[in-house]
Amino acid sequence: MNCLLQSHGHYLQLSATGYKSVTNTTRIWISRALLTGLISAGVAANVTAQTKKPAPKPPAATAKSATPAKPAPASTTAKAPAKKPLYSASRSASRKTRLAQARAQANARETAAAVLPRYKVDAGGNLVPDLRAAAAIILNPETNEVLWEENSQSQRSIASITKVMTATVFLENNPDTSQSVTVLRGDVYQASTTHLRANDVMTVDDLLHLMLIASDNAAARALARVSMHGPAGFVNRMNQKAVELGLTSTHYADPSGLLSDNVSSAYDMARLIANASADERISSIMRTSEYTVRTNRRAIAFHSTNQLLGRSDVEVRAGKTGFISKSGYCLATLLRMPDTGQQVAVVVLGARSNAGRFLETRNLSSWLANSASTIFATKTPVITPQQ
Repeated sequence: MNCLLQSHGHYLQLSATGYKSVTNTTRIWISRALLTGLISAGVAANVTAQTKKPAPKPPAATAKSATPAKPAPASTTAKAPAKKPLYSASRSASRKTRLAQARAQANARETAAAVLPRYKVDAGGNLVPDLRAAAAIILNPETNEVLWEENSQSQRSIASITKVMTATVFLENNPDTSQSVTVLRGDVYQASTTHLRANDVMTVDDLLHLMLIASDNAAARALARVSMHGPAGFVNRMNQKAVELGLTSTHYADPSGLLSDNVSSAYDMARLIANASADERISSIMRTSEYTVRTNRRAIAFHSTNQLLGRSDVEVRAGKTGFISKSGYCLATLLRMPDTGQQVAVVVLGARSNAGRFLETRNLSSWLANSASTIFATKTPVITPQQ
C-alpha cells in the first residue's frame, strides 16, 4: 500500500517495505504538525475572546452627583374606613325624634294658618271659601245639588276613604256579623295601620268596627277575604258597585286604600258617603268615637281617626278619614246643620296636614251655616260640575 503524507510542504511516500525506515521520522513530523495546529488554534481563540470583552461599566456616581433615591411609591390601596354598624338603636331613636319634631312643627304651622278661615269673591260677587286643600265640595244629598265646590271633579287618590265602599259591598248581602274570623299572616303583612296580629280570632262585627273607626287595613283585608267574593272578586265587585252608583271618576285597586291606584273625586265621594250613611250598620259605627274588641287572647281598645266626633260646633252623621303620601290628608263627612237640621256631605281631599282637613271641614260648615238662609232657599244648584 502506498500513500502520501503532507506536512509543511514535504511529501513522504510510504510503502509496506519502507514503513519502518520512515516511521520515526514520520512520527516527528506528525507531532510537530499537530503541535503547530494546536498553538495556532489557541492563539486564534485568545484573540477572539479579547475582541468580545463586555463594555466597561460606567464609573459609580460620586456623593455630589448622586441623585437621591426615589422613595417607594405609597400603596394605592386606601385604608378602608371602619364600617359603621348597620343598625344603631340610638341613631334610630334620634332619627324618629327628629322626624316627629318636624311633623309637629309642620302641623303647627298648618294649624295656625287654617284656624282663621279664608274667603274670596267669586265671579258672581259672592263671598266664598278660599280653599287650602287640593279639592273640596259641599253637596246637598237630598237634591244632589252642589252648594259649593273647588276642583270637585278632579280625580285623586283617596286612601282609606276606600273603606266606605269596602263596608258597603261587604254588607250588601247581609252576612252574619257574629261569624268568627281568624286573622291570617297575609292580612297583617305590610298593613301599615293595624291593631291585629296573625291568629287573632274575632267576629265580623269587630272587624267592621276596627276598619271604620280605627281605619285598620288588616281588618279590611280580612273582610274582603272572608266575603262571598273572595279577595280578587271583592275588588271587582267594588268597581261594579261604583258603576251602579254612577261614580264615574272612581276606581278601586284594593279594599284598604293603601294603594294609590284607589282614585275618585270629591264629588263622587260626597255621593258615596251620603249613600253609605243610609245604612245604619255603617253610619252608627262611623259615629262611634272609641270602641273595644276582644280577640281570643286579648282586648283591643281604639279611638276614631275622625277628630270632628264629639265637637259642639258640628254634628257628624257619618265620616271617614284617609291618608297616604300620594293622597294627602282626606276627609269625607255627612254633617247635620245646627239650625236647619239639613244634612250636607262635605268632602276635603289633599289637605296638607292632619289638622288641616278637620279645620277646612269646620270652616266650610261654618260658611254654609252663615249662608244657609239663601243657599237652601234656591231650587237650582249653585254650581253644577261638568259630568
